[in-house]
Amino acid sequence: MSDLTHFNAEGQAHMVDVGGKDETHRVAVAEGRILMQPETLARIRAGDHAKGDVLGIARVAAIMASKRTADLIPLCHPLALTRVDVLFETESEPPAVRCQVTAETRGRTGVEMEALTATQIGLLTIYDMCKAVDRGMRIEGVRLLEKRGGKSGHWRAGAG
Repeated sequence: MSDLTHFNAEGQAHMVDVGGKDETHRVAVAEGRILMQPETLARIRAGDHAKGDVLGIARVAAIMASKRTADLIPLCHPLALTRVDVLFETESEPPAVRCQVTAETRGRTGVEMEALTATQIGLLTIYDMCKAVDRGMRIEGVRLLEKRGGKSGHWRAGAG
C-alpha cells in the first residue's frame, strides 16, 4: 500500500498531509471528447439549440466543477485555483466536441483532479443539453495530458 498515498500504514483511507510541501506553481491539462450524431454537432455549431448556447453553458459548468472538486472527490484537498481555462473544439469526423481544460494554482498539491473533473462535467453538460435529440452520445478519452510543478516535476502523456 506504500505507493498509494491515500492509504496509511494500516491500509485505511486518509487525506494526505501536504503541510510540509513547498508551495509551487502547479498546472494540469486534461482532455476528453463527446461523440454524437452529425445533426447534433450541426445544431451545436449553429448555436440554434433550443436550450441555448451549449458550449457556453458547458464552459461555465466546467469552471464551476473545477472549483467544487474537493466536494466531489472524498480525499481531495480544497484548492484556491488561480486560473481555469476551458477550450471546446468541434470535430467533423467522427462528429464530436473535444474539451481541454487547463487548471492552475500556487499551492502544496497538484490540480490534476480539478482539470479532470472540469473536463468530465463540461462533457456531461453537453450531454444533458443535447440528450433530447441524441441519447446515443458517448463520452470517451478523458485523460490527463500534462502536469507541471511540485516535487515530481513535469509529466506529459506519452513522454515515457
